[in-house]
Amino acid sequence: MNGIDEKLVAEIVKKVLMEHVSKKGCCGIEKVKAKSGITGIKGSTVKCESFDTGKPGDKVYLKDILTLDENRNLACGFMEMEESEFDWTLDYDEVDYVIEGTLEIKTEGEKIAGNAGDVIMIPKGSSISFSTPGHVKFFYVTYPANWSEVTK
Repeated sequence: MNGIDEKLVAEIVKKVLMEHVSKKGCCGIEKVKAKSGITGIKGSTVKCESFDTGKPGDKVYLKDILTLDENRNLACGFMEMEESEFDWTLDYDEVDYVIEGTLEIKTEGEKIAGNAGDVIMIPKGSSISFSTPGHVKFFYVTYPANWSEVTK
C-alpha cells in the first residue's frame, strides 16, 4: 500500500474509535470511564429502545447502560412503559428506582406500587408482572449481572 504501514493505521483507527466510544458510548450514551474503573453516565443521553414483551400492543422501552462487558457484578439501565403489563421471572436480584410515574410489581395476588422517588427490591427467583396504569420511567440495578446475556 505505497509504503503505508497498515498495522499502524489500524492501531490508530482503533485507538480513535475506542476514545470516541468511551466518551459517547455505542448508541449516543455519554460515558466517561476513569482508569480506576469508575464510570459516569449522562442519563440525559440515554434513549430507550422498544422491548419485545411478547404481547402485541405493549409499550415497553429499555436501555441497558452497564452490562457484563463493563462490570462482572452489577448491571443497570432505564425502562419506560405506557399502560402495559408483562410477566417476567428474575434470575437475579433487582432494585428499581422510580423516576416518574407509577410502577406496579404484581406477584402471587399481591401488588407493590412505587411512585417517583420510591425504591422496589425484587429478589432472585421471583415470578412477577411489571405493570403501570399510565406512564412510568425507572432505573434498575441487577445483581449478578448475568441478565445482560439474555438482552443482547
